[in-house]
Amino acid sequence: MSQNPASPTSLLRQEYDQAAELLRVQPPLTQRFVEAQARHLADAIVQRTPQVRFTLPDQVIGPGSDARPVAVSAGYRDQVVGGTGFLDRFSRTDVRKALAHRLQELELTSNREVAIGAKLLRHTTVIYMVHGMLPAGRSVKYVAAEGEEIPTQPVGEVTGVGSAITATTDAIAEEGAADEGRGELLVPYAEAARKFYLPQWVAFDKEDHLLVNSAEDAEAAVASMQRFMEVLHLARGFAPYIVADEQYQQKRYGMLGQLINQGRALARFETREIIETIKVRAAQHDLNRGLSLSVPYFDDQELTSALESFEVIPQGRIMFVPAFVVRAARAQQAKVADDTRLSPSTRQHLIDELKMMEAAFDDGAAQQYQSWKQDVKPVLGDKA
Repeated sequence: MSQNPASPTSLLRQEYDQAAELLRVQPPLTQRFVEAQARHLADAIVQRTPQVRFTLPDQVIGPGSDARPVAVSAGYRDQVVGGTGFLDRFSRTDVRKALAHRLQELELTSNREVAIGAKLLRHTTVIYMVHGMLPAGRSVKYVAAEGEEIPTQPVGEVTGVGSAITATTDAIAEEGAADEGRGELLVPYAEAARKFYLPQWVAFDKEDHLLVNSAEDAEAAVASMQRFMEVLHLARGFAPYIVADEQYQQKRYGMLGQLINQGRALARFETREIIETIKVRAAQHDLNRGLSLSVPYFDDQELTSALESFEVIPQGRIMFVPAFVVRAARAQQAKVADDTRLSPSTRQHLIDELKMMEAAFDDGAAQQYQSWKQDVKPVLGDKA
């Protein structure tokens, strides 16, 4: 009877365990050496430097061996990927892919010691990216909103919070605010922030009220979360088996829910600012020559902010009426509902923002629009 093939998840777990065991059996000096090289490679991957130089360890121990270090061939030890010449600066070669490809070549070489050295470098690099480059956060639990798949809503009470003097994971340091001789005073984050994985990057509470000083600070917080997720993405691309790592899973779960939650909150905050700007300009009669809008939203697949642009009033001398915004927002909702390029949850998030805009101007909008239409339809034709 034939056995079922191993699942992709179990194969990745097996590969991860083998790489971890290979590192564990190395002499302490070899471990320290590859860890130093890993920090260098990780920085190059994240910063996308045009050229990467690295060195294989001078000796390694193979799996299942008699624990005797074996020298790595000197001709293989020094490696260079990429370049800094004139042509290199204008080439489209991705140094990240080039580095991963070069390590794969070394891992597949017939020289066993070289292959082991390359495997050690790949493993220690992704471990440093996940464990060393990214801060650890709180233990959190998210639930998915109705009709969604990705958990983004924090649940439960904030637990395990120590005093404001000692709980560094729940507080920020204020210089000069402490009593002499007692060190820094730690000021706790708002409870809404402490329900997330990394409170220092939480800019909005559940009502979309700012928890930071400005919209610019909120944008910076979202950018920090995006960089966090990018490092995880780069680590997975460099060594796919890193998904079997417990810290990888904890950090991805904690930050993914936080980023989508806060990215959407920022988009809603900016949409409300757009609404207020329209009202102010309308009161100043500054919208009588046409109006086009770009509504921000957060794409939960690309993990980036984007804009949904549409025309409210065609260019020309047309008096602004709030009903125009209502009509355009409704029409755009129908288009977004059919836009399969976006995930269902992103479509709903964007539709909710368009409904927010519709509601902000829907004050007798139908009657206003019909009255306006009777007056200008003969002039504008189908544009009305």
